[in-house]
Amino acid sequence: MIMEEVCLNSEPVFDEGDEYDVEGDSITVEHYDETSETQPKKEPPLPTVGLEFDSFDEAYDFYNLYGKEQGFGIRVSNSWFRSKRKERYRAKLSCSSAGFKKKSEANHPRPETRTGCPAMIVIRLVDSKRWRIVEVELEHNHPVSPLIKRFYKSHKKMILAAKKSQPPSEPVTEVHTIKLYQTAVTDSECNEYTNVNDGERLNPVDHSKHLDLKEGDAHAVYNYFCRMKLTDPNFFYLMDFDDEGQLMNVFWADSRSRAAYGYFCDTVAIDTSCLANKFEIPLISFVGMNHHGQSVLLGCGFLGHESAEYFVWIFRAWLTCMLGRPPQVIITDQCKPLQNAVSEVFPGARHCYCLWYIMQRVPEKMGGLKGYETIRTQMNKAVYESLKIAEFETSWADMIKRHNLGDNKWLQTLFEDRQRWVPVYLKDTFFAGMIPVGENDGLTAFFDGYVHKHTSFKEFVDKYDLALHRKHLKESVADLESRASSFELKTKCNFELQLSKMYTKAMFMKFQSEVEGMYCCFNTKQVSVNGPIITYMVKERVEVEGKEKVVRYYEVLYETTQVDIRCICSLFNFKGYLCRHALTVLNYNGVEEIPSRYILPRWSKNFKCRYVGDDGSGDIDVYNNNNPVNWHINLYKHAIPLVEEGALSQQHYEVVLEELQGLLNKFSVLEDM
Repeated sequence: MIMEEVCLNSEPVFDEGDEYDVEGDSITVEHYDETSETQPKKEPPLPTVGLEFDSFDEAYDFYNLYGKEQGFGIRVSNSWFRSKRKERYRAKLSCSSAGFKKKSEANHPRPETRTGCPAMIVIRLVDSKRWRIVEVELEHNHPVSPLIKRFYKSHKKMILAAKKSQPPSEPVTEVHTIKLYQTAVTDSECNEYTNVNDGERLNPVDHSKHLDLKEGDAHAVYNYFCRMKLTDPNFFYLMDFDDEGQLMNVFWADSRSRAAYGYFCDTVAIDTSCLANKFEIPLISFVGMNHHGQSVLLGCGFLGHESAEYFVWIFRAWLTCMLGRPPQVIITDQCKPLQNAVSEVFPGARHCYCLWYIMQRVPEKMGGLKGYETIRTQMNKAVYESLKIAEFETSWADMIKRHNLGDNKWLQTLFEDRQRWVPVYLKDTFFAGMIPVGENDGLTAFFDGYVHKHTSFKEFVDKYDLALHRKHLKESVADLESRASSFELKTKCNFELQLSKMYTKAMFMKFQSEVEGMYCCFNTKQVSVNGPIITYMVKERVEVEGKEKVVRYYEVLYETTQVDIRCICSLFNFKGYLCRHALTVLNYNGVEEIPSRYILPRWSKNFKCRYVGDDGSGDIDVYNNNNPVNWHINLYKHAIPLVEEGALSQQHYEVVLEELQGLLNKFSVLEDM
């Protein structure tokens, strides 16, 4: 179980002159929760259904600490035990004013102090090792206030033990260690993120480096996480506090996002546009591409400060959530802190900058320059149309010289980083369609339409479920359309027929446009032979600005023994399917079917049914590993294809539902034995 620990110090309750004798060692009150108030000396978070603890004592300490801060004592009013083992499995912790005392026959009985107060929590043992709050009642029927100087029995030992542990010359303090559990079912091997040096704890709090939470924001986020933890067993979240109890960063991912990464983990885009555009919520999203070419959420979070240190924290949180399996390619905005953080957390990944983000800044950075339209046109031509590195660098240098831009700092930075964003330098990297490489290609943020500049934390949490529901619905509709219909063929080319039986509708239509584009290619010529490798030159008529047609030349390498093919445009690596130039050369050589290596399973209409997602846990021996986390991960991974198969038709749905209900009935019988 991953956790974060934060130490909060409160003022002593007893004066230095008070004397008490308490047996036993000093104790640390451990307060478990997923969130905290942004100010250090506020009351601890409310007891909430779903909170979990490592032991009964820790659950008791949590409620006891809460009671002390509110101004009431607690006691164990009921306990349930298993008869054979005398093991406690359920307990009710009540306000000390709960119930009423039995009538005393003494001559001078003590006055009644109880009021029948209903305030309580009920905790239950789950998984034979953790205690979960299952019922909560916060309302009292009597006044409570932390200002009332009354020493309840439940508080006395907690405070005195803390006092006893302090050196005589120092004031008494309590140490509240908050362990932040992100979910009941997650990996439990890392707890490394919120580390503050002792020297740093003495520094004043820099409020500019924390999340700017307004009234109701923290409560909304906290309630959402608690609700998700109860309804989604594989929900993951992590919160980052500093030593002053200030909330700095938050990360979360639901089970769908974690499962999606098992399938689509090759290329991940990290969207920080809300940070760059100074939105009210500093949202950061991890996004992949599914088998329909749709963006799919792989986790998101809130970042308290745009620095490498904070990016490192949220990247490590995401990597831990995904069981330590990094993507092959990471796409981000051009940002030095981002670059440093990616190189630290994902050293083996290919880090690229998003071309679309960079080109969107051209009007802002250069719009005031003389001859701007000409500069923009030449820059677009250099970036989008260069097929060789020398061609790009010559065109770029000509632009700089012609318009006297040698002192432009932004252009200097772009050229220095050219290997991270200019397409001609990225041809050997597989992007699965995640970057726009054409001048007319667009890019839409995952939460576009749900987040604007002044969206609050609370408003975003309210819209978050709606956004994901609509995205999932869109994917489900695309699944049904891909499986239930045969696609219209527009040519007599066998390549088109071949992939119409395999690919999803959206990806087939993209490939279909390349098949149709073969008719724009002509005059294919063999220009050189080097052993089994033949070089062809393919001409294509291309429309420029929707009017004029020009002829462009594309070099295609064809290896005859293995039927390998590569075009200088590298559309296969950028988009994931062969280009019209490569198809033309295959057709020229009498190849009737696309070689299997160029038919990617990730675009298959049955991909999620036929392929078990790779979540990086394949090397875990779940049968010999006594870790319920690994059991859950493995079962979830194997259940996804069953769900996908059950959604194919009404008949499939009824069969799967009947079998699942049968399994649940078997478990009920086992529990009753």
